[in-house]
Amino acid sequence: MQANDSIIVINAGSSSIKFSMYSGPALDLTLRGKIENLYSGVARFIAQNADGSVVGEREWRDGPLNHEGGMRFLVDFAQTHLDGHRVIAVGHRIVHGGVAHSGPQRLDAALVDELEKLVPLAPLHLPHNLAPVRSVLAMAPDVPQIGCFDTAFHVGQPAEAQEFALPARITDLGVRRYGFHGLSYEYIASVLPKAEPRLAQAKVVAAHLGNGASMCAMQSGRSMASTMGFTAVDGLPMGTRCGALDPGVVLYLMQELGMDVAAVQKLMYQESGLLGVSGISSDMRTLEQSDEPRAKAAIALMVYRIGRELGSLAAALGGLDALVFSGGIGENSVALRSAVCKDAAWLGVELDEAANAANPRGVTRVSAPGSKVDVWVIPANEELMIAQHALELVEAG
Repeated sequence: MQANDSIIVINAGSSSIKFSMYSGPALDLTLRGKIENLYSGVARFIAQNADGSVVGEREWRDGPLNHEGGMRFLVDFAQTHLDGHRVIAVGHRIVHGGVAHSGPQRLDAALVDELEKLVPLAPLHLPHNLAPVRSVLAMAPDVPQIGCFDTAFHVGQPAEAQEFALPARITDLGVRRYGFHGLSYEYIASVLPKAEPRLAQAKVVAAHLGNGASMCAMQSGRSMASTMGFTAVDGLPMGTRCGALDPGVVLYLMQELGMDVAAVQKLMYQESGLLGVSGISSDMRTLEQSDEPRAKAAIALMVYRIGRELGSLAAALGGLDALVFSGGIGENSVALRSAVCKDAAWLGVELDEAANAANPRGVTRVSAPGSKVDVWVIPANEELMIAQHALELVEAG
């Protein structure tokens, strides 16, 4: 990779497209931005260079903007702001790779058609992940595109960590625990041993806590168990997702309350979690600033569930050497980290309250010197992980 070569990373959600540009052999971040509010209201675009200076802004007030229109704008913007850089690849975060896709892959029309068949496994995510791929295929067909799957990191889990207690005629169809946020956990697994070499072979539980939230048990940098299962609605309560739910509740909603599949899906994915419990907001910052009892109840439930899952994942590992916080909430909520660690004292977790209160930026240990379990804050960087995978595939030919 030459100094003026760049890789663009696309992370497309249901209502946003985030992009980053990494340049040179060291993959230095040179440009990043996002388009928000796709399909509704006023879509907004902002781009910043490496030092955070704004280099581009725009709003669309003449009607909703879709993924195709957003990607067309981003391609045009990138071409006029490359400053001599040559795009050698575009990397994409793709939420679901199913059983067959256990690592990064070069994307073409045939593979995208194959991935479309997985949409029922991630109906609210996968269509939006694939839309920008098709856009780039149409607008810049000669630029290599690399797909990085959020499920791939978990493919090597023990069989019993992936299986449901269902008949083979069901599990043979691919109904199993997949796990998600794999790119975030892969990044944590790559960074932690560099920060503390003695943790290279350690038993680690990482918590990716954001609007989507999950936890992963790792041994020697490999996924052993995760809180998310068949879909990204399982496990912890999230911003608007309910997390783990007795399947009987779904039957009750349909049989007794007369809700159809679409209504149940909307309830579980968009009306539950922190928003549903609080009745106020899905944003942890808003809830922490509120004196409303329901806001406090939503936070307490999330802390409790994290503690329950931490115990479960520590049991799956047969012990615990380190706990890692990541994601928007994990990186920024001093109070949540403190509450989780207080509840985890039985595991040997002891927080350095001063270090935690400093709300570190960057890879930082926040456990007390005598803590039996290390506690770390590692900012999520799925985009850099995608850029690294894209570079490896491009250089491999």
